[in-house]
Amino acid sequence: MIGIGKQNLIKYNAKIRKTIGALDLQWKEVFNMKKLIMFRGNSGSGKSTLAREIHKKLARNNLLISQDTIRRDMLRAKDGKDTTALPLLENLLEYGHNNCEITILEGILNAEWYTTLFRKAQYLYGQNINAYYFDIPFRETVKRHKTRPQRGSFSSEKMKTWWNEKDYIRFIKERSFTSEMTLDDEIQIVIEDLKKDLLS
Repeated sequence: MIGIGKQNLIKYNAKIRKTIGALDLQWKEVFNMKKLIMFRGNSGSGKSTLAREIHKKLARNNLLISQDTIRRDMLRAKDGKDTTALPLLENLLEYGHNNCEITILEGILNAEWYTTLFRKAQYLYGQNINAYYFDIPFRETVKRHKTRPQRGSFSSEKMKTWWNEKDYIRFIKERSFTSEMTLDDEIQIVIEDLKKDLLS
C-alpha cells in the first residue's frame, strides 16, 4: 500500500490483531478495517443475546449499539416512523465508524422506519457490513421470550401486535437465522464470516 511505512504497517496490524484477538484468527495485512455487524428481527428472536455474546468475544473498545437501550431506556421514546431515537442511533453509528474497528447494531429496527439509519450505515461502511436477520416463526419467539429475564415485562399478546414477518432490508443483503439454529450455531456463523472478511 503506497504511503504506509513498514513501521506504521507493523503498528497498524498489531492494533488490528489486538482488536480481534479473542477470535484466534490467522493474520495477514489488513488495511483500513472498519466493520459493521447488524442483528435484526422480531421481539424475542434472540438478537440481543447474540449481539452481547459476539461483543464479549471482541477485544475492548468496540461498540455495541442496542435499539432498546437507546430508545426505551435512555430516551423513553416511542418506536415508529420519525422516532426521536433515530438521530441518536445515527450519531452513535458514526461514532462507531470513526472510533472503533467493529460496531454492532442490534434491534427490531423496522426496515421502513429506520431506512435513513440503514442508508447511513451503507454510506459509512459500504460493503463492510455483515447483516443478519432472525427469520423465525412467532411461536418460537414466544418460547424464547419465556426464557428471558424481562419475560414479565410484556405478554405474548403484546408481542403479536409488534410482529412484522420477513421484514428484510431491500438494499442491504441479510443472512437469515432460522429456528433450527442454536445460539452456538449463530455465534460460529458470525465469527466465521468475520474471519473470511478479514482474511480475504
